[in-house]
Amino acid sequence: MEFFEVLRRRRSIRRFRDKEIPREIVELILKAAFLSPSSHNRRPWYFIVVDDREKLELLSKAKPGANPLASAPLAIAIVGDPEKSDVWLEDCSIVAEHIHLATFALGLGSVWIQIMNRKTFDGRDAEEYVREIVNVPRNLRVPFIIAIGFPAEEKRPHGKEVEEWWKVFHNEFGVAYGGSEEDRESPQPKG
Repeated sequence: MEFFEVLRRRRSIRRFRDKEIPREIVELILKAAFLSPSSHNRRPWYFIVVDDREKLELLSKAKPGANPLASAPLAIAIVGDPEKSDVWLEDCSIVAEHIHLATFALGLGSVWIQIMNRKTFDGRDAEEYVREIVNVPRNLRVPFIIAIGFPAEEKRPHGKEVEEWWKVFHNEFGVAYGGSEEDRESPQPKG
């Protein structure tokens, strides 16, 4: 699939079909992750591939909004190492985006499940909850999990509505850049 078409058509999928993902496909997704850039090429990440139904069910209770993990046949927990890089979170975010794009290009769907700075339904730290389920060492962090599967829902591709030209400036804040005159007349920021 052409790259810009992947960007336009990729949407967050929260319901998945009950269909196993072949290991070869999972490995292609991971190869895309390995190609992700990182600050000073430190690669401060680890990946935990979860396909155990019981663990996925437990992970789906990590916080409100984690329920897509219950129907996903696969999840990849992205684990960061703060000792390897002071921008480990940014690097892990970039690698997550590589996973999302590869997943869609391979005919699957995915959704980002934020874990860091979230609470479980009963008020516990969601990251600690996940750490226990997938046995993450204390010196590492679990910022998010990507739920992956064959989509059980269809969403329209992104349209022109995502082009927020009014947020793009030329050389300094407030000087319009790009888009049509009509695009630049969209709502402006306050303050």
